Amino acid sequence: MTESTTLISIVIPMYNEERAIGAELERITATMERSGRPYEIIVVDDGSTDGSAEIVRRWEGVRLIQHPVNRGTGAARTTGLKAARGEVIVMTDADGTYPNQEMPRLVAVLEEQGCDMVIGARRREAGTVRWLRAPTKAFIRWLASYLTGVPIPDLNSGFRAFRRDIAMRYLNLLPNTHSWVSTITLTFLSNGHPVTWIPIDYYPRVGKSTFHPIKDTYNYLMLVVRAVMYFNPLRVFLPASLMLFLLGLVKTAYDNFVLHNIRESDVIILVTAFLIGMMGLLADLIVVQHRRVD
Repeated sequence: MTESTTLISIVIPMYNEERAIGAELERITATMERSGRPYEIIVVDDGSTDGSAEIVRRWEGVRLIQHPVNRGTGAARTTGLKAARGEVIVMTDADGTYPNQEMPRLVAVLEEQGCDMVIGARRREAGTVRWLRAPTKAFIRWLASYLTGVPIPDLNSGFRAFRRDIAMRYLNLLPNTHSWVSTITLTFLSNGHPVTWIPIDYYPRVGKSTFHPIKDTYNYLMLVVRAVMYFNPLRVFLPASLMLFLLGLVKTAYDNFVLHNIRESDVIILVTAFLIGMMGLLADLIVVQHRRVD
C-alpha cells in the first residue's frame, strides 16, 4: 500500500484537559491537512468532569468516545486502539506537552525504516516532581535496557507511531494505568519488533498532572520486570542465579578454608541458586513453547 493511501489513526486520551485540548486539535488538524495524508482523530474522554468533552464535540470530523467514569489513561489508550480504523496508530497526549506538528515525521520514519514502532524521545524531563522523576526514570530506563538488551532513550513517552495489527496481539498485557506506554514499548522490544526513537522537544504541561510519583513509579518498576519475565525470563532468573551461586561459592570457600567448617547455610545458598536457575530454564521453555503454539 502506498504512503498516500495508508489511513493514520490519531488517538488522544483525555481527562480534564479543557485548557489544552482545543489548541492541540487545531494544531493536529492543521498539520495533517498540510501533510496530505488520510487520517482520523479519535479522542477518548476518560470520565472528564470539566468542559473537555464539549470542546471536542465542536470539532467536525473528530470522533469522541467517552468512558462514563475515569478508568485510567491506559484504558483510554486501549479503547482508542480498538476503535481505530487505520493501519498506523499515532498516539499523543491532550495536555500540550508533545510537538504534535511532528506527527508526519513519526509516520515517515515508520515507513522509511520499516520498523514497527517509532517513539519520540524527549530531550529533557519537564514533568511534575522533576527532582524525583528524573533519577527514578533514569534507573528504570537503565533496568529496562539491560533486561531487553536494547538501549532505550525514553521508555514512557506518550508520543509514538506504531502498527495497529501488531499492537492488537498484546491487548491482554496492556494495563489501564500510566504504565500502558512503557508496557507496549517493552512488549515490542521483547518480541523482536523493531523500535526506533527520534529526539523531540517536550513542553511544560497545561493543567494539572494525574501522575502519582510513588504509586506510578512503583508500577513502572514492576511492569519492567513483569514484561521481561513474560517474554524473556532468563534475563531475570539467570543473573539472580549466578549472583547467588557466586555468593554461595565464596562463602563456602571462606567457611571451609578459614573456619574449617562448611555450614548448612552454604549448602542452602548453592541449592537455592541452582533452583532459581532451573526455574528460569523452565519458564523460558514455557515461553518458547507458547510462541510455537501461537
